[in-house]
Amino acid sequence: MNIWVLLNLVAGIALAHPDLGPGKRGSSAIHPFVKYKSLLGGDTTPSTTSAPTPTRPPLECFQVAEPVLTPSGLTRRDASQIPVFVAADQKPIEAVVDGGGQSSPCTVLLMDHTFANSYGAPFVGEYTPPACDFDHVVINFTTKVRGRQYDRTGVFYLGDNEVWRTSTAEPTSYGIRWEWLKDMTAFQSLWKQPQTIIFDLENIVDNTYTGLLNTTLTATFFKTPAGKPGEGGARSHRPADLVIPVSQRLGAEGKPSQFVYPAQEAKSIVADFPRNANRAVVTVDVKGQGNEEFWWSNVLQSATDAFDDTYGGAYPGYSPFREVQVLIDGHLAGVSWPFPVIYTGGVVPQLHRPIVGIQAFDIAEHEIDVSPFLPLLCDGGSHTFDIKILGLIDDGASSAELSTTTDDEWYVTAKIFVWLDDDTGAVTTGSLGNLYTSAPTIALTQRLTQNATGANETLEYNLAVSRSLTISSYVKTQNTEGTVTWTQSLSYSNIGGVSGFGNNNLNAFSISGADAATGPATNYAMSYAYPLFANSTATVSPEGNLTLWAQVDQGLHVEVRGDAVLPTGLEGFLALGKIAAADTIEGSILRTWRNGTADYYRPGDNSYSTGAGRTHQVFSFGGIRPDGGVEDLYHRDVSAFNDTVTADHVNFSGK
Repeated sequence: MNIWVLLNLVAGIALAHPDLGPGKRGSSAIHPFVKYKSLLGGDTTPSTTSAPTPTRPPLECFQVAEPVLTPSGLTRRDASQIPVFVAADQKPIEAVVDGGGQSSPCTVLLMDHTFANSYGAPFVGEYTPPACDFDHVVINFTTKVRGRQYDRTGVFYLGDNEVWRTSTAEPTSYGIRWEWLKDMTAFQSLWKQPQTIIFDLENIVDNTYTGLLNTTLTATFFKTPAGKPGEGGARSHRPADLVIPVSQRLGAEGKPSQFVYPAQEAKSIVADFPRNANRAVVTVDVKGQGNEEFWWSNVLQSATDAFDDTYGGAYPGYSPFREVQVLIDGHLAGVSWPFPVIYTGGVVPQLHRPIVGIQAFDIAEHEIDVSPFLPLLCDGGSHTFDIKILGLIDDGASSAELSTTTDDEWYVTAKIFVWLDDDTGAVTTGSLGNLYTSAPTIALTQRLTQNATGANETLEYNLAVSRSLTISSYVKTQNTEGTVTWTQSLSYSNIGGVSGFGNNNLNAFSISGADAATGPATNYAMSYAYPLFANSTATVSPEGNLTLWAQVDQGLHVEVRGDAVLPTGLEGFLALGKIAAADTIEGSILRTWRNGTADYYRPGDNSYSTGAGRTHQVFSFGGIRPDGGVEDLYHRDVSAFNDTVTADHVNFSGK
């Protein structure tokens, strides 16, 4: 059966870190993927026992995604592969000279830095807005590294606000390189002001971990064509007037502002929320580390010690389910069930070169519209924004409920995007209405089996979770009044288990959901599905020989309509006239699936290693017409085997 069909059947949908080594915090439990990643020691040597050729060029890695708007036109994110798509009828964005004689576009170097032993030592710089007019911002992050190194987490801050979270590719001995282009126009209010730039990329370099992360970060500012649909010809909704951090607010000290959860409460008190707000949206950044990196395949809490005698320690627990909650003054305002990002050292390293996993270079944020809370937030007082991440605790049979914590650890921040009325003296009023936020419904079955000697050999479970919430209030702003509503409906399933006395894992996992914000001046809807099938085996012989094998098939399906806060991918197509008019497109649709198989072998004396990986990804992006049809804008079908792209077919705006 086709894996996509299998995933759909399992998921029931119609249509799924890495900082190990010295200094890594964590608990005594350890996930198999983390355990064997540690045994690899970050070893990503080529699948040969011969010495690498010194003159071999670095491997170009990339994440498959839709193109992004730059002054040169619609440009692939992996700019090193095919720098720019320029069709016969597409021209680069022309320079614009303002009244002061300054031209747009203009590019600013934000960072040129090598990260060596950088735990607790982020890059810190100062940013001054460029002397050119702009309504669009795109960054370019380029990295080169060679030797041995784990995948590492990168977090980019403008002051106290996290604006981008990424991760690195694991290098080869002959070197690796990648670029990532990202639309940062949503943070225009921050780019208009001087900022302290903080880029946190924690790395270790010693006799074992030799990979130096050589990085550059630039920002390009430009005006998009006039007279095109949307703000500046690029957006269906103008960027927020204000961005408020939900973070530790350590930017003034030159420090990263993320919370480390659950050791720290992810909580901020906002004392200066503007009283003339007419819309507010919270976006959440989370990333699992240590025993939470592979949370989607953790075991039920009742089974964490099931394989102690054979596996050699406890499993990470709290189930393979996670819920991220946003609370305002103790009220549940919305949830996010996170996408299971698999980073470039995850499961088996050969799964990820040169095509990295979905979102590995650009970890997506989830939007939660908190406009129904404006009557509360605009009262002139202080308000608490709290982010919680919860798993499940179970009774060992068929009953489970939300936990109060998770294992170690999660990196967490959030932001509040706020739009303001023109009258600075206006005060938004209303009444906080109905909050239908009951606990999720959970269905669970599980079975633990033993061999003839009584040792636990397998664990099988079937877990399903569903939740819906509705938050509705009456809101009166300077120009509008009426009912403002935020609704969510989510469904989760995981048919999984552990076999081989704790060494093998199988998960058929899915999340699907639909979010919507409605009101007199708000219209936003998002539907999404995250299927994941992962089957992995690990064997360590008495002599210490390590053998890994895995099959990983993962999908992402996202539809967005209306006033999205963050870029949807349509911006460039609208700005360059690739879509006839904004009123002919209701939203964007992104569908991708990626499958891979890989194996790895290393003898007990660590004298060499060998491995092979095969990856295939199909990606499509389009615009949704009012009749429900899809206008195809970008399609890519790419395959790789053993660090080499073997096929790459691209269809761009019908060409």
